[in-house]
Amino acid sequence: MITPGRRAVRRLAARVRAAGPAFREAVVAAEHDYTSGSIGRALFLLAIPMVLEMGMESIFVVVDIFFVARLGSDAVAAVGLTEAALTLLYAVAIGLSMGATALVARRIGEGDRDSARATVGQVIWVGIMLSVVIGILGVAFGPDLLRLMGAEEEVVLVGPAYTRIMLGGSVTILMLFLLNAAFRGAGNAVIAMRALWLANGINIVLDPCLIFGLGPFPELGVTGAAVATNIGRGIGVLYLIRCLSGNNAGFRLHLRDLALRFRLLGRLLRVSVPGAIQFAIAMSSYVFLVRIVAVYGSDAVAGLTIGIRIFAFTFLPAWGLGNAAATLVGQNLGAGKPERAEQSVWMAARWNAAVLVSVAILFVVMPGVFAAPFTANPVVVGHVVDCLRIVSLGYGFYAVGMIVTQAFNGAGDTDTPTLINLSCLWLVQLPLAWWLAQVVGWGPEGVFAAIAIADSLLAVVAVVLFRRGRWKLRSV
Repeated sequence: MITPGRRAVRRLAARVRAAGPAFREAVVAAEHDYTSGSIGRALFLLAIPMVLEMGMESIFVVVDIFFVARLGSDAVAAVGLTEAALTLLYAVAIGLSMGATALVARRIGEGDRDSARATVGQVIWVGIMLSVVIGILGVAFGPDLLRLMGAEEEVVLVGPAYTRIMLGGSVTILMLFLLNAAFRGAGNAVIAMRALWLANGINIVLDPCLIFGLGPFPELGVTGAAVATNIGRGIGVLYLIRCLSGNNAGFRLHLRDLALRFRLLGRLLRVSVPGAIQFAIAMSSYVFLVRIVAVYGSDAVAGLTIGIRIFAFTFLPAWGLGNAAATLVGQNLGAGKPERAEQSVWMAARWNAAVLVSVAILFVVMPGVFAAPFTANPVVVGHVVDCLRIVSLGYGFYAVGMIVTQAFNGAGDTDTPTLINLSCLWLVQLPLAWWLAQVVGWGPEGVFAAIAIADSLLAVVAVVLFRRGRWKLRSV
């Protein structure tokens, strides 16, 4: 006799077996029509390579720090301060990426591949022009930038070459972000994933060789980390360009597509600039939260920092689903199927909530397990535990809010999530964090509570505005 328990196990096993071929299909570069057929299948095929892509992007800094840490604290400080300065560049790159994904997805959905190619041409021009400006300033003022970031003179002596090379090679960062965004918009996330696999693999191999001078390589110290990273990213960009010049990208880029088209360029910037501001708002709010926590000592700051790093890794699937939802929204709006676009968002939100609520339960029940690998300091562990338990209470809301926000971006309506971020993070989260921490007397726990409350409010506001449906009428 087959019991209900055995039936459930068999059903689960059948689903796992069925997921195998679908997973293999998701990581094979092939064209799919995401404007028809099963929405769940479309989400799965897009989300898997996007999750893997996000994971590869997060590995760059981790790998550099892993090897550079063996050179001493001054070298680590040089990397950390340069990365902090690069956050502005990342904000610009992510904002431009939002515009690239939205415009390319809309044109692909409309079946207008000529305009999609022309959009990619403008994306390339923006990346080149912006990187030239940043590169010149970075090479000229690298040491001054480190001093501006508060570096001690020992760090300035060790790190200027690293800073100059990272900023001077900003073209690799921008082009990797922008071309990957174009491929995601076209529905070919596998190529974007492969580009980051290639870039990371080269970086992992070259980092120890160039930092420590292994074999025939010169010993460059912390400078070697910058050289390895730029070589890895640069080869990833060359791979993307090769794909664009071939037939496996979904569309083949021609020289005529690289002609400057100022109307199309203006449209790209119109969508992208609010996206950059949107990310900058979130980034700057975190800086102020750290400043509030800093009043309670370095142990509290370390607890918040470690907690946020743990959260960042748990958000990788969420970012993948969010990017998949953005692509589906853009393509289906272009195909004249706004209802299918909305259904895609709600399905992605349900999946995301299931994943993040499961993670939140683990954080509430056993937070110490996640905190212990990062530090042996019991005071820091206590702050990490508080951070995980309190912030994760808003995970269910955050899961939905992330998907809905990305849906706005995919529709080309980057203004709405920018205003939501401004209202919920700057006008609610920061004052509330200060009030709970210092006036109510909750200390760091007040900051953690403010994060959970503001993220939950952000999700509620985003859902209310999304349901009004004005994003369906957005033209890009």
